[in-house]
Amino acid sequence: MAPSYINNKNPKYLEIDGKFYSGILIIDYYREYSEIIFKNIINTNVNMNISIFYEKQDTYKTIKELTYFIGNVGVDLKSGNTNREDIDIAAYTYNDAKYIRKEMQVNNEEMYFLYTYIEIIGESEKEVERNINKIEGILQASGMMTRKANFREEQIYFSCLPLMINNKDIKEISRRNILGSGLISTYPFISSNICDENGIFIGTNIYNNSMILIDRFNKEKYKNANMCIFGTSGAGKSFYTKLLILRYRIYGLEQYIIDPEREYNNICKNLDGICIKFGPSSESYINILDIREDCIEEEKGFLTTKIGKLRGFFSLVFGELDEENVAILEEKLIETYKEKSITFDDESLYKIKENTKVFKESKDMPILEDLYKVFEKDKNTEFFKRKLYPFIFGSLKFLNNYTNIELKNKLIVGDIYELGEENLKYGMYIFTDLFWDKIKKDRNQNKAIYMDEIWRLIGVTSNKFVASFIYKIFKTIRKYGGSAVAITQDVSDLFSLDNGAYGKSILNNSSIKSFFSLEEENILVLEKYANISEKEKIEIKSLKRGESLMFIGDNHILARIDSSEDEKEVIK
Repeated sequence: MAPSYINNKNPKYLEIDGKFYSGILIIDYYREYSEIIFKNIINTNVNMNISIFYEKQDTYKTIKELTYFIGNVGVDLKSGNTNREDIDIAAYTYNDAKYIRKEMQVNNEEMYFLYTYIEIIGESEKEVERNINKIEGILQASGMMTRKANFREEQIYFSCLPLMINNKDIKEISRRNILGSGLISTYPFISSNICDENGIFIGTNIYNNSMILIDRFNKEKYKNANMCIFGTSGAGKSFYTKLLILRYRIYGLEQYIIDPEREYNNICKNLDGICIKFGPSSESYINILDIREDCIEEEKGFLTTKIGKLRGFFSLVFGELDEENVAILEEKLIETYKEKSITFDDESLYKIKENTKVFKESKDMPILEDLYKVFEKDKNTEFFKRKLYPFIFGSLKFLNNYTNIELKNKLIVGDIYELGEENLKYGMYIFTDLFWDKIKKDRNQNKAIYMDEIWRLIGVTSNKFVASFIYKIFKTIRKYGGSAVAITQDVSDLFSLDNGAYGKSILNNSSIKSFFSLEEENILVLEKYANISEKEKIEIKSLKRGESLMFIGDNHILARIDSSEDEKEVIK
């Protein structure tokens, strides 16, 4: 507002504090437009200010002047020489005047004068000149006539400041009339910019270089804080996820990551998080039969809630079960817990320790071997016993242990890489169950769970029990102050179970979706379940590494994920 240096000696531009300002006046338009007329320039990455003035005209006076004009021109058209070169122009203006008068008299339209000025800002004379020519080309291709503001640069500059100054020296050149209904086509705020007040920086809009800042925990703006991140290998989805983890770590957000590919160890170490390596060679154990104090949901009891979740885990172990076998399994689980003095009475989950009532510890809970012994007592459970054998005596016996880990860090990575391809689903489910209980602990604390390669839990290799559990997390996590993040490169597998019902539900229950570059096959699958246009299909296919088509609420934005060199060092 108070520059230290102004040079107005050049008629083509102003130089203010080392920057160059040059203006354009729009002096004419197409007679009719079917869309927003400034759309093509607003979505460019040129640094500019656009100033639009509307002046409402007196309706009575305007109709009177139009009537006088129509009468005079009508006489000229009837009696004049039809060979005159300007006869067609006269006929056009005559018809336009009649149309405007009719709209004002019959449809109560109002007349406005429209003035549009554009000011281009650059670091050098060449940059300004290049961008002036670029914008003029776009405007002229859109049916607008333009004129450079030579010798009027100061007037344009003041008219583009937020001072409501429409200088008389440029008004007469740029004035054009427009009806009230036509003002819609001049609406300038059509660029999909996201700049949430308390958001974290995501990147920049590819079209106009505007910053994208998202506060996904803003409950007033987004229906939930859930995210979907899809992209082929090498497209940049893992880098983007790590950036989110890093930036939310600074905010103090509780974050839990399920890592089947050992991609998050370095960032966990650099951010002083806890990495739990879970596998045959690990000494970190999690007992799937643990009942944790945080696990309670709604009005359900502790044991009821736990048995419901165990049905999902054991459906991975035993496969799809009919109703009879489900009933048998539940019966044996109840018996197993009963042997540890745990019943449907919630008080049975507490004990007296040092004269204080406390929740039972992991060593007070049964382990898989206890369930195996219950199966041994009944000949009708031979199938269950045989399937459970590897978990007790075989390659998966590390699952037959009491929990020995503590989760007292705001960044925890569950590394299940050692489990191997066939057994990853067990590790993913166990960590999901563990982290879900942590998320429910404090509804006033924001937190997030990241599920990498989520297709393993809701795809065709999984089952309805497990998929329903994951869907439930995405549907209800909002009320616990949480955010669920689905990450995958296998989009087709994500929608492979039950005709894509679970994948679609997770997609629909995510307010923020990031689509990195995908193969044609995955784009066709995505088209079936997401609202993407033909143009967006082409964009997804042609995205470069680190670029993403983002659906943020109702906005669709092409984004470039940006990071600093320091951030790259942390997450490499």
